[in-house]
Amino acid sequence: MPISVVTGGAGFLGSHLTDRLLREGHQVLAMDNLITGNERNLGHLGGNGKFRFLRHDVTQFIAVEGPVDYVFHFASPASPIDYLELPIQTLKVGSLGTHNALGLAKAKGAKFLLASTSECYGDPLVHPQKEDYWGNVNPIGPRGVYDEAKRFAEAMTMAYHRYHKVDTKIVRIFNTYGPRMRLRDGRVVPAFIGQALKGEPLTVFGDGKQTRSFCYVSDLIDGIYRLSQADFHEPVNIGNPMELTILEFAERIRRLTGTKSEIVRKPLPVDDPKQRQPDITRAKKILGWEPKVALEDGLRETLLWFQNHLEAPRSP
Repeated sequence: MPISVVTGGAGFLGSHLTDRLLREGHQVLAMDNLITGNERNLGHLGGNGKFRFLRHDVTQFIAVEGPVDYVFHFASPASPIDYLELPIQTLKVGSLGTHNALGLAKAKGAKFLLASTSECYGDPLVHPQKEDYWGNVNPIGPRGVYDEAKRFAEAMTMAYHRYHKVDTKIVRIFNTYGPRMRLRDGRVVPAFIGQALKGEPLTVFGDGKQTRSFCYVSDLIDGIYRLSQADFHEPVNIGNPMELTILEFAERIRRLTGTKSEIVRKPLPVDDPKQRQPDITRAKKILGWEPKVALEDGLRETLLWFQNHLEAPRSP
């Protein structure tokens, strides 16, 4: 039975990945310091003998007794609100946290998978974004703490692969949505749904013509699991290439929720990407993966979850 460690395991993606690994027959140790994660995302696993949770800050040395077969490094603030409020922690988890997670994989002879991000491409000058594009990132802008933390994490992951021969994988995650997102995390899906449910105006930044591509969480986790089983070490984009403008997305949320909320505009944040669309040719070829869940279906599931779950306060 494979044994997996998931850092950031109480977060949105980390908890869904934990569920998938358990379904695949893994034993899972989820680690999280609960700065942005929440134990309620794992509450349904209480009493599962194959699952353990450890509250731990991975910027500190990671000690795990016994064998480990996989290390999935998903620990990081991952939304604009989080990494603007927690800039130092974001940089530390991308650098020190990645170093410690790689060190664990090296010590245990485990496979390592880094959760990287489409933000490595910055405000791209190439569209759609392929993995061989080096990006257009402002290293000293407010978003640089996240962008550069992930770019550094990728560099360190490849260094461990080349120098220490660790079996590493890198997934570049594009916009993902689904149940267990925090309502007030600053990303567009929970922001629009939360505003619509409360009858508040939907806030669109800039002219709303900037584009995003939205991947449902089950599709994303399937791609990540397939990558963990593949013999491939360079970055792989996982996301849904169906692109739409923020204004178009706001209209979809209005129709889905039946809200009478108006759309209001605010200034575009600094370095906000104008286009975001993955080229998933590599994922199709190497993993046999492409998204299956239609946007309307995924949004209905997400809306239902938000309607049934009041957001709990952040853990101390």
